Amino acid sequence: MVTLVPMEMKTKLVSHLEISRLVLGIWRLIDWNKTHQELLSFIKESVEIGVTTFDHADIYGNHECEAAFGKVTKNNSLLRDQMQLVTKCGIKLNTNKFPERKLKYYDYSASYIISQVEQSLKNLQTDYIDVLLLHRPSPFFNPEEVAKAFDQLKSSGKVNHFGVSNFLPLQLESLQAFVEEPLVTNQIEISAYSLEHFENQNLDYLISKKIRPMAWSPLAGGELLTPKTEKGTRLIQAVEAVAQELGVTQTEQILYQWLLMHPSGIIPILGTGKIERIKTAVDSLNIQMSLAHWFQIYNASTGKELP
Repeated sequence: MVTLVPMEMKTKLVSHLEISRLVLGIWRLIDWNKTHQELLSFIKESVEIGVTTFDHADIYGNHECEAAFGKVTKNNSLLRDQMQLVTKCGIKLNTNKFPERKLKYYDYSASYIISQVEQSLKNLQTDYIDVLLLHRPSPFFNPEEVAKAFDQLKSSGKVNHFGVSNFLPLQLESLQAFVEEPLVTNQIEISAYSLEHFENQNLDYLISKKIRPMAWSPLAGGELLTPKTEKGTRLIQAVEAVAQELGVTQTEQILYQWLLMHPSGIIPILGTGKIERIKTAVDSLNIQMSLAHWFQIYNASTGKELP
C-alpha cells in the first residue's frame, strides 16, 4: 500500500521567496502546439493544483517561448500574483534570429544581462522577474560585472532574486563573493540516472550553504520511462520493484519522490505539456519511501553495492 504523508506544495528558497515544490519547465512550450486558450487553461490548471513556479530562459524555443507564455498571461494580474517566474540569460545563440553571430558563446557583461532582463520582461509582459539565473558557467566570467548588473536590477525592482544554473561549487562561491544578494538556487541536472552532482560534491556544498537545487531533466530525458541503455533498463527494473512494494502504479512518481526525499531539498522541474502528467507528479509528494528503497535505486544506478 502507498503510505500517505501530508502534501506540502510550497517551499522557501529564502525568507522572502516561496515557490512551488515542483516547477514547470517551459523549454518545449512551442512544441506543445497549444492554442491560446489551451495554453491559458493549462497554466491556470497547473497553478490551481499547486505548480505555481514556471521556469523559462531567454533562448528557449529559439527565443519564442517567453513571448508565447506572456501573450496568454498578460492583463491577468490575479494569475501573475499566484505565479513565480524564473528565467535565465547569458547564452548567445547563432540562430537565424541573429545572423550576425558566427558562433554560440556566453556573455555575462552587465550591459548584456540587463538588456536580456529588459527583453524577458517585455516578452513575459510582466513588471518583474522573481528569480534570474545565469544559464551556464563561462570560462570568461567577471563576477564584478555580474554584481553590477544584479545591483541595478534589484534596486530598480525588475528582479527580486538571483541564482545560477549548471555551476560547480567554486564557481558559485566565486560569484557570491562579489554579490550582496544571496544566490537562492543552482539549477543542475539531477536524476536517478544522472549522479554527477552526488559524485562531485555539489549537493553536499549546496546543503552546507542552505541553497536548494532545482533539478532539470529529472526523468533523464525520458530514459527512465523508455530506457534505451543497459543502465536505464537496470534502473527502471529497480524502480518498478520499489513501486510494486509501495503499491504505486506510476513509476515516474517513484523517480520524483527519490529526488524529493533527498536532504538537499531538490526541486524537480517538470518538462511536460500534459496536465495529467503534472497531476501524477504532484501525487508523488504523497509517497513515502524508505531509506532502503532510496539506496536500492541508487545502487541500481551505479551498478554496484555501497563499499
